[in-house]
Amino acid sequence: MTRFAIDTLAALRLVQEGFTVPDAHQLVAPNVLRSRVMSHLYRGVRSGELSGDDAHVQLNRLTSMRVRLLGDRVSRAVAWRVAEQFDWEDTTYAEFVAVAKLQADAFITLDPELARQVDGVVTIAPFDALRAQ
Repeated sequence: MTRFAIDTLAALRLVQEGFTVPDAHQLVAPNVLRSRVMSHLYRGVRSGELSGDDAHVQLNRLTSMRVRLLGDRVSRAVAWRVAEQFDWEDTTYAEFVAVAKLQADAFITLDPELARQVDGVVTIAPFDALRAQ
């Protein structure tokens, strides 16, 4: 079994596509994942890029997605150190990187700048790695 940490954009793509991750893989993310996805969808509705109905369908898919959400003391401490290491303004991305570092075989992010920054700190995998059996 391969354990993948996913970020907000990867989770959004999963729910937008209605994709079900094969049993050969497990997803992990920080506790903030669902709130971050909901905020993203809400902004999409507010800007007119997404209908409210579509947003709610995606939120329901997110609720049923098999993803282990983590937010323990160790994850938070590692996130703090990662944010300091990269001199980030806040710990938002660091929480995802910390979970990837502690709990995953690889990190899937659709943010190319984030992937570039943290490559070598964590293993980066392409989104399509989720499709492999």
